[in-house]
Formats: sequence, C-alpha cells, structure tokens
Amino acid sequence: MSDRVIDLRSDTVTCPDEPMRRAIFEARVGDAGYDDDPSVNELQEYAAFLVGKEKALFMPSGIMGNLVATMTHTRRGESALVGRNAHIYAYEAGGLSAVSGLLPRLLDDSSGCPSPDEIEGAVPEVNVHFAQATLLCLENTHNDCGGVAISPERMAEAAQAGRRKNLAVHLDGARLFNASVYWKIDVKAYTDQADSVQFCLSKGLGAPMGSMLCGSADFIAHAQFNRKRVGGEMREVGFMAAAGLYALRHNIDRLAEDHRMAAFLGKMLRGAGLPVEERECSTNMIYFPLPENSVTGDQFLARLQAAGVLGTTAGPKRIRLVTHMGINDSDVERAADVVAREYAALR
Repeated sequence: MSDRVIDLRSDTVTCPDEPMRRAIFEARVGDAGYDDDPSVNELQEYAAFLVGKEKALFMPSGIMGNLVATMTHTRRGESALVGRNAHIYAYEAGGLSAVSGLLPRLLDDSSGCPSPDEIEGAVPEVNVHFAQATLLCLENTHNDCGGVAISPERMAEAAQAGRRKNLAVHLDGARLFNASVYWKIDVKAYTDQADSVQFCLSKGLGAPMGSMLCGSADFIAHAQFNRKRVGGEMREVGFMAAAGLYALRHNIDRLAEDHRMAAFLGKMLRGAGLPVEERECSTNMIYFPLPENSVTGDQFLARLQAAGVLGTTAGPKRIRLVTHMGINDSDVERAADVVAREYAALR
C-alpha cells in the first residue's frame, strides 16, 4: 500500500503550490488596520471588480464573512430567511442568533435553493407579535445538498422573490466559482442578484486562508466596523492577500478539473455498487449513505483512514468525499478501490 494519504475530507485541505508560495514570499505588506497594506488593497479592488460590486473586504474566514454580512444587513431581534440545510444555519456555531441576534425562519432548500413561493410564504405579516424578516440568505454551491451548482435562473427567481418582500439578499458563495465554472458563465450572473456576497479563497482556489465580502461602498463601510467588533481586523496580512490574489487570477478555471475528478469518483463507486447520491449539477462533492444496520459514519471513516484515505461525515451515516487540486486521477482510482472494498465489507 502506498504511504501517500489521500485526503478527501474537504477542498479546504489544499496547500499553496510553488507559484503561490513565490507570490507569498514576494508580497508587499503594510498595516491593513490602517489600510496601508498594498497587497490587501489590491486584492480587495480585484475581488470587487471580479464580482461586479463597488467594494470588497478581506475576511479571515468565510464564517466571519457571513457573520459580518448578517450583522450589517440587519438589526438584532429581526429575522432572516435561511435554508434548513444552509451552512449559515447548520454549520456556523449558531452565530446567526448568538452574535447577529437574528431569528432564523427556515426554508425548504432540499433541492439546493428555496422556491419563490417558499420564500414569499415565510415572510410574516407586519404585526407587533412577529420578528420582522429583513434578510434572505442563499447558498451556491450548496454544500449539504450534494455540492450542487444552482443555475443563475433559479438563483434569480429566489432573489427576486426576496426583493418583492423587501428583503436584502446575501449570497453565501463559499464555492461560488465552482458554480460559475460548472455553468460556464460569468460569476456576475449570480452576484448581480445579491446585495452582498461572500466567497472563500481557501477552498478549491487553494489559498491558505481568507474570504472576501463584497457589496456596495456603504455596505462595506459598515461591514468594516462589524469586522472590527468581532475581532477580524488584521495587520500585516498582505502575505495571505497575495496568495488570494494569485488564486483568483490563476485557479478559477481549473475548478473544472475538480468537477471532472468527482464525476470520475462517483462513476467508479456506483459501478462498485455504492448508493452514491444522484444530484443534477454536481460539482466537486460525492455523498453516499451507509447501510442502516452497519457501522457509524465515524467508524467507517476510521476504516478508510487505516487504508490511507480520509473523508468526513455529513450526518450519522452519510459520507462526504471532496475532490480538489491536491489530488490526481491515480489518487481517485485508489480512493475508489479503498472505499468500495470497505463498503463491501459492511454487507
């Protein structure tokens, strides 16, 4: 067995390649707290240009980007419409309520995107008894729903439903470029539908850290205040900004390769008899359930790890595997063999 560990836990495990490391080494830096870091300033300008917004703000993480966005759009005690499977609701440590002070109104996003009727029907009437809804949060690609890339048409329909109810629209686009690459469209087809967008640099794009929060100049001015409030202001962080800038300039188109490898992996696992979830518009994620009367997800992952493959759980008996720039076709083939063998042993 090869000593190489094939890490399919997430695309967050990607590490800088040599050209990105060189960009980090050569970065010009300054105190970003005083807006004096030239690399941060360049990254923010380029990110805003790329998604068609007036301004952008470099954030330490995607979760902080979403948190600051919800704080900036709303006042404490209001409510936000969010999918019950959405990352903002399910996987961000309750920040929507604990920090932003918002009441979540849950939507059916099992298809990856709530319908216009679902959105409009979730907005309460103006009444002293009800926390008023002021924000709609959408996600693309949708992680928990199989990594699906929501079409620009469906995204526009959802956003327009929110606007008809006078809701601000925030797009959690942690993997938004996976969606735009899948549909072969300019990312602005999505971002034009939202008042704000957060996207990650540290997932499939391969940077070591960071996310961008983008919106109007007024929105970003307020967001900068809220970033300070939650401890997200950074200093000589131009080294990491340079990595993010390199990622945006060089690593977007190659996301198609991650999608191809995921499709390859899914095909091999299905061929071996695994019940891989069938999702239209899948990108770089594979999900499959374990047999009902078998081991737990954590126990199954331990077996994979012993054989040199890492994955993660998305529920007690649901397994997720993610392809990224840190693996190749040989890794995918070996991982498929290991996963299929360990799954067959459960029967």
